[in-house]
Amino acid sequence: MRCMRAGLLVGLASLLSTSCSPTAPEHPEGAVVIGTVLPFSGSESAIGRNLEQAMLLAIEDLNAAGGLDGRPFDLRSRDSHSSSKRGLDQLLELIYTDRVSYVMGPEENDLARNIAQDMQGLDLFHMLPGYAAPTVARSATTGGWMRLAPSPFDVGCALAKIAVREGTDTANSLAARDDYNASVSSSFTTHFAALKGRVLPSVTFTSGEQTYTKKISTAFDFDAGRTLLAAHPATASTIVTEWAVSGRPGTWLLGPALRTEVLLANIPTGSLDGFFGVSPSLSLRSECQITDGAEETADCTTGNAAAFIEHFSRRWGGEVPLPAAHFYYDGVVLIAMGLVYAQATSGAIPSSGHDLRNIIRGLNSPDHEAASWRDLEAAMARLRAGTRQRYVGAAAEYEFDMYGANAHYFMQKWTIDGGKFVDVASVPITCEAWK
Repeated sequence: MRCMRAGLLVGLASLLSTSCSPTAPEHPEGAVVIGTVLPFSGSESAIGRNLEQAMLLAIEDLNAAGGLDGRPFDLRSRDSHSSSKRGLDQLLELIYTDRVSYVMGPEENDLARNIAQDMQGLDLFHMLPGYAAPTVARSATTGGWMRLAPSPFDVGCALAKIAVREGTDTANSLAARDDYNASVSSSFTTHFAALKGRVLPSVTFTSGEQTYTKKISTAFDFDAGRTLLAAHPATASTIVTEWAVSGRPGTWLLGPALRTEVLLANIPTGSLDGFFGVSPSLSLRSECQITDGAEETADCTTGNAAAFIEHFSRRWGGEVPLPAAHFYYDGVVLIAMGLVYAQATSGAIPSSGHDLRNIIRGLNSPDHEAASWRDLEAAMARLRAGTRQRYVGAAAEYEFDMYGANAHYFMQKWTIDGGKFVDVASVPITCEAWK
């Protein structure tokens, strides 16, 4: 299948530019190329440009810090068109035609799953910064996967704790059938039951339906204390609009993918005011302190995230990075750190994605000296000297399990007030795994 895909692609000229950014520089000679597929058009187009800006900023910062022994890093972007079919075509072009060895994203869960066999067969490296990225809990001798954002387990834990702390006795969900949202829904209800809440029947739907009126009615007919809306923004905006028109029955909890201005811009003004959701905490672990013996509350500062927002905004004319953009910036830097260290200690960059993953995992041991995104020049100099550095990034202090999934200790609770997102509190992730 891989050979067939490659044969079909070799003879095709790409109809799209390899960079979707109108402000991206020309691709430099001899660059170390990182490829990405993002939704620059279609239903999820509002997020693509912002995530690319974060990666371009990381490329600029890394090159200003000396690149890979003088070789510049570069980004090659393609458009998924918010479509599984067209997005897969662009991913295949990246790895077979552009021959990139390091892939960032995509945002779409099903695209990441569909390309996994090719990435493993070619032994390429796959960095997954997106919230909806598939799990990386699998063993393999070829291909390297790393997941940066919190897992559905983490999200479900935080949502369940919020619901219970608010005195919610019963809960259910209205969830899309894709892998990510289905997993968030399952994790939420499992954690809620473990915390002695009563789970009522949940309702699922397929994204792209013309109307969700019957699904909404069925979900709220169970009269749950909270109903989790687990969906991507384009679909969720339709659901919330139809729900508002029907009289706003029941009470929502909101999944992490819904913390985006795209949702607020496409629903009736104020319709979600007062409802709570969670998203990845952008406070570093060292910026947080547990404030009670039961480990239910935490006090976190946001100085690191605020500094990155300012850095991003200066570069991009006042624009503000999406929370997910912090992870995309970090993903590029983590790849570069692994390559620079490998070059310094072995004289060559890894030809195997599996080997690069192990190098990045090894660098990010809690025992190693911290290297901040704020001073990449110093961090890269120490790596070139063969000194191991763990990365303190724009989104997190990274620490990976044996499969390449980043450890998370806190989630961010937020609400909507006056049509704006407002952070409320940090929620410790203290749930125990179930079998």
